[in-house]
Amino acid sequence: MTDLLKIKKEFLDKRTGLFNNEKLVADAFKFCISYSLLVEEFIHHVVGNPNLGFALASAGSFSRRELSPYSDIDVMFVVDKTQKHENEIKKIVTDLWDCGIEVSHTVREYDDLSTLFNEDLHSATAFFEIRYMLGSMEIYNEWNRKLDSIIKKNRQREILLDAIEDIESRHQKYGDSPKVLEPNVKFTAGGLRDLHGVEWMYSIKNNTFIYEQNEITTTQSFLQLLRDQKVINSKACKQLINAYKFILDVRNRLHLLDNRKNDRLEFSKQERIGKLMFYPGDSWHSFMFDYFNNANIIFRFMKTSLKGFKSFVSAPVSDYFSITLDDDFVLKENVIHRTSEIELTISDILRVFYYRGLHDARFDENLRTTIIEAVNETEEEFSYERYPSVFFREILKLQRNVGKTLSAMNEFGVIGAYLPEFRELVGFFQPGVYHCYTADEHTIVAVKNLEKLEKDETALGKIYRSLKEKDIIFIAVLLHDIAKPVDISGHEIIGAEIAGSIMPTLGYTQDDVEMVQFLVRNHLVMEQIAFRRDLNDPTTLNNFASLFPSQKALDLLYLLTYSDLSAVNPTVWTHWKSELLFELYRKAVAMIEENISGKELLNQATQEIFTDQDFEGISGVKEHLEAIEDPAYLNHFSQEEIAAHAEELEGNSTNPIFIKTGESFTNITIISKDCESLLSRLCGALTINDLNIHDAKIFTRSDGMVIDTFNITDFRTHKTVNEEKFDKIRTDILDSIENNLPLTREINKTRKKWWRIENKLFKKQNKVKISFENHEKYTIIDVYAPDKLGLLYSITRKMFDLELSIFLAKIATRADDIVDSFYVLDRNNQKVSQDEYELIRTELSNAIFELL
Repeated sequence: MTDLLKIKKEFLDKRTGLFNNEKLVADAFKFCISYSLLVEEFIHHVVGNPNLGFALASAGSFSRRELSPYSDIDVMFVVDKTQKHENEIKKIVTDLWDCGIEVSHTVREYDDLSTLFNEDLHSATAFFEIRYMLGSMEIYNEWNRKLDSIIKKNRQREILLDAIEDIESRHQKYGDSPKVLEPNVKFTAGGLRDLHGVEWMYSIKNNTFIYEQNEITTTQSFLQLLRDQKVINSKACKQLINAYKFILDVRNRLHLLDNRKNDRLEFSKQERIGKLMFYPGDSWHSFMFDYFNNANIIFRFMKTSLKGFKSFVSAPVSDYFSITLDDDFVLKENVIHRTSEIELTISDILRVFYYRGLHDARFDENLRTTIIEAVNETEEEFSYERYPSVFFREILKLQRNVGKTLSAMNEFGVIGAYLPEFRELVGFFQPGVYHCYTADEHTIVAVKNLEKLEKDETALGKIYRSLKEKDIIFIAVLLHDIAKPVDISGHEIIGAEIAGSIMPTLGYTQDDVEMVQFLVRNHLVMEQIAFRRDLNDPTTLNNFASLFPSQKALDLLYLLTYSDLSAVNPTVWTHWKSELLFELYRKAVAMIEENISGKELLNQATQEIFTDQDFEGISGVKEHLEAIEDPAYLNHFSQEEIAAHAEELEGNSTNPIFIKTGESFTNITIISKDCESLLSRLCGALTINDLNIHDAKIFTRSDGMVIDTFNITDFRTHKTVNEEKFDKIRTDILDSIENNLPLTREINKTRKKWWRIENKLFKKQNKVKISFENHEKYTIIDVYAPDKLGLLYSITRKMFDLELSIFLAKIATRADDIVDSFYVLDRNNQKVSQDEYELIRTELSNAIFELL
């Protein structure tokens, strides 16, 4: 066995010993230091020759002594001239790889410093933390001297601005909240990189680079330096170190669990890592609660530091421009300072947060620390008594920055300290497949999204701007999910009761309380109707409009529904859903203003079709309309489309197919002779073309001709369908109508192709629920199930087997469920008897479970 093979075996054996040492792994800092030192020891062993004509240094997490199991082992060769040492460096790298030390290396000359600082700051950050290992100490020291010189030449401002931009763009990419449900533990807000970023900016601003060879991590050294320089106090230092250590521990275990580099804490890993970190039983939610708390500690510190660096690069403000806010607080350079030594109560804290929102300011470090300590003492003493404070309502009445202020209050724990009921939302893990935030963060994002309507020109924006005082809608948003930790399934009902107990203590009138209770109680209703029911059905419209005591209540519920849905996940709020909600809102407004029924409203729309455009000269239109019993047909299609349908039917065309592209979906309409399991076949044909079906409407003529219309999107992109696919879609639809397509086999092939995406999106959702609603004309069947490719095909095929006729299918993704709704009649064209409910429920459930 060669020397290199012996070294490789020894290195890998020792590395495996470290990775399997559960006691060592349980201490993240000790593990990372031990692994970093092990790698460094073997690099010395492999390279051997200390008389190199260049310096070899560790970089990245390796230099920080924070090397996770499968982190990149970054090394840097610092040379005077690359060409002179090229062969020697190549041999070192090759030998290291042959020994199992898979280094990622860069070679740098002195001139690279200026070049990278000018062209690529992201790469230049690696220069801030390289640790000498072996070779020429003279070259290493000269490198650091030149680095200091470049930064001292009035480059701090430029470099800091680039560093700030780098943090903000990273958050935009990986998540700008520390409460993202599937965070990247390194790059998401509150992750490890946030503290690295603060350290780099501090080093740039103060020309203080941490080169010490102490056998602790660089993060520990940095935070202890801040403590020694009284930038933070000992308690804050300890809290930050513990938070960083917790998240580093999570990263280490992620790597070991997957046997590879992986920094994404996905749902499937959370329970397993919770157990590895000794959380008992299935209490992974407790583990995630602690994760969010620790990420929030890092994020809060990073955000405060970032504001300080932004102030540093801004022009200084004279003391002359200081503003005395009151006897206790002063504002200077957009920073609020405390001028008295009073012990801060929750009421005082609310007051200073009001000033923060009013002036879009931040707190100085002393005030920030004082607030955190005061809130922590409140929590430790379980002092939950709520004292009236005018400032809480004043914050909600601010002309701007309400969401921003509430976000800061939540980061500091102030909302939970003042409203104990809100405390249970903090870190509460949302169970739905589409939620990407914890319940408290979702609530704050909802408030922020409402404020964005100030500049929005849609109906939502106009309604929002029309509100003289917006605190009622903000308190409704703040409380809409307040009861989720109590009972998710009935949180809207319990939440209304909780709102009724909270609001009087905040000074609201009984009318205000009743309005907010109405909004909280009904905050799911508008989306359920818009996305799951037929908006051209008079009964549906009558039931919805009858809910509202006034148009103001409708306006506020519309705003609340928007804010709730838009804050679930960026992909949930779509133009299509926006259109559906606006259609429901518009029709309800007309019914309330004109005091008319849903039937009268729809009849008005029908009359407009005939008065706005004459069908003269187009053969068969009158006969076509008389052959369709469902009046919704006239409201579903445009006059041009109706005329086109009539022409095709009059001309006896064979299964004409119309495809048009809208702003957010593609519409496909098929005219065909009714046949066995037609809807199921059409759903199958669309599915095998990688299409998501959002709704399907079936209109049947008295002569047996059927008009099926679908709104669809591309499965991968969630956008409209590329026109290049239209020909194949048409071919498959025609083959399916003729029963010439082996749909089950083709759907299974399609599902195998997309199984990774399906598992990723829907692995947490395995419940199936079938419910029935009695409608004036139909039986409505709601199917709650995981959203799988081929689901609609399987359901419609089973309904055909059960001799159910489907007149409308709507596929909706709710915040907590995926719901498919079907308007059906039985084999005798009657509403389904309740005696058959259990059979239908069992058969549909079995069909869905087979698909899963």
